[in-house]
Amino acid sequence: MTATDKMTAKTKQAKGAAKETLGRAVGNERMTAEGRAERATSDLRQAASKADEALRR
Repeated sequence: MTATDKMTAKTKQAKGAAKETLGRAVGNERMTAEGRAERATSDLRQAASKADEALRR
């Protein structure tokens, strides 16, 4: 995973967390779920990257 990919994943992770928090604050279940999904996707992408880097060593 390149530095650009890592930055993109971190940005999406932060965006998802913000969307989830905002959705909870206003009581919008759909926004909360979308934020949770974005954050989970970014978490999985980072985990896959770390596993790939560990296997390459």
